[in-house]
Amino acid sequence: MGEKGSSDHITRLLNAWRAGDLQARESLFDAVYAVLRDMAVSRLGGDRQDVTLRPTSLVHEALLRMLGRDVSYTDRAHFFALVALKMRAVLVDYARASLAAKRGGGAVNVTLSHVDAGGVHREDIGDYDVLALHQALERLSEHDRRAGRAVEMAYFGGMSHEEIATVLDVSVPTVDRDLRFARAWLNRQLA
Repeated sequence: MGEKGSSDHITRLLNAWRAGDLQARESLFDAVYAVLRDMAVSRLGGDRQDVTLRPTSLVHEALLRMLGRDVSYTDRAHFFALVALKMRAVLVDYARASLAAKRGGGAVNVTLSHVDAGGVHREDIGDYDVLALHQALERLSEHDRRAGRAVEMAYFGGMSHEEIATVLDVSVPTVDRDLRFARAWLNRQLA
């Protein structure tokens, strides 16, 4: 099934789930699980040996936070945008709990490598404490809400610029500009 066919299939499952079809929910989760796990792996940095929160746990926790919520998913892009938001919340909650348990030690680090699709590598940006990133994203959203949402969807959701443009109802060049601005702004804040 091509990207468009897959997108349409996921949208149909979302609509059926919203209409109360619990089997559609199960089929939806089966259809998107691999993508969600890839999102989680990229957020957690799959090469880490000492991380207690695993990609599977991140996916499951994000999905659990979505179950039973009265949320309207317009389409595949909106669904993944919401999952990105939930993954961010799980990572922030986990980092806060970890810091509290270790009294400031063992902060969870993340990277901004997915903010700019223009070939940015982990080494180019470095690791950031997830709580510092969360606080910086909050400040960015106060300064420029759309850029904050765009970076959240790109970073936490691994969404393409086209998908972000659909969710934000803007053009792809606008998303490109927002992400360039957000990346520069966050790098200054986190330096």
